[in-house]
Amino acid sequence: MRSPNWLFLILLLLLAALQYRLWVGNGSLAQVTDLTQQIADQRAENEILLERNRVLDAEVLELKKGMETVEERARHELGMIKEGETLYQLAQ
Repeated sequence: MRSPNWLFLILLLLLAALQYRLWVGNGSLAQVTDLTQQIADQRAENEILLERNRVLDAEVLELKKGMETVEERARHELGMIKEGETLYQLAQ
C-alpha cells in the first residue's frame, strides 16, 4: 500500500513542475502574451514606416519628374523667390 502514496506524490510533483512551466517558466502563457503584443506593436510600426516610405517614393518621383516641386520646396523651405518677384511679409 505504500507504492500508491509514492506514485501519487511523484505525480503531484510532476504536475506542479508542469504548472510552474505553464505559468512562470520559459514559454509560459505570460511570455506568449507579451510576445504576441510585441508582434502586434511591430506590425503597426511597420505599417507606419511603409506609408512614410510610399510618401517619400512619391516625392522622389515628383522631384525627378519636374522642376515645379523643386521650386515649391525652395519657396517654402528656403524662402527663395523668382527673379522679378517681390516678397511681402506680414507681421502678426
